[in-house]
Amino acid sequence: MQLFYNPTVSSGTDTFVFDKEESKHIIKVLRKKEGDVLHVTNGLGFLFVTEIVLASDSKCTVAIRSFTEQKPTEFYLHLAVAPTKMNERYEWFLEKATEIGIHEITPIICDHSERKVVKTDRFQKIIEAAMKQSLHYFLPKLNDSISFKEFLKKEQPGQKFIAHCEETDKKSLKHELKTKEAVTILIGPEGDFSGKEIETAIENAFIPVSLGQTRLRTETAAVVACHSVVFKNEV
Repeated sequence: MQLFYNPTVSSGTDTFVFDKEESKHIIKVLRKKEGDVLHVTNGLGFLFVTEIVLASDSKCTVAIRSFTEQKPTEFYLHLAVAPTKMNERYEWFLEKATEIGIHEITPIICDHSERKVVKTDRFQKIIEAAMKQSLHYFLPKLNDSISFKEFLKKEQPGQKFIAHCEETDKKSLKHELKTKEAVTILIGPEGDFSGKEIETAIENAFIPVSLGQTRLRTETAAVVACHSVVFKNEV
């Protein structure tokens, strides 16, 4: 099944029009025609079965024939991950985390961050493409970047962890995780969190954890953390 994304459609929609770029892709590239069936999600858990009623490469119009609604997962995973120096590495994390089943992502600017400015437009497109490719019906929420200090001021429900590389007393994430709960995990930049950031996170009830025996890159650590939480909740 090929999945399309349209955030404007809802259970009360009868027909809708794809934007010009998507319309051109559907009609010119995929060579779809009137009467063909398209599967569409709005990123909110709905799968719509639609039929093309106007095969225009500038305004492809479809009519909704039926829809189903998927229930949200019983857990909720929020990763706050420092931007990597090379954007491609962060984009790889976004793609893989979306495929695995993340719910929310916040880029955090830390003391050792080499990249201080984050443009999320391209990040958003990567998440949307990964959602469609992996046949997910929920679009992960991508927040604007925020400083580490300001992020800690925001209330985070459920379990809270900070994964860092300092040789201090840390617990194993896989042993600490509970199922069917909200989870927030902090992942630092290439230079790791500063000692002050680790201390502040602990003061704000974040539990320091290890993701394994080896030192991981930022994007790898984020994917490992994501998979650990999703896998734990699938067993």
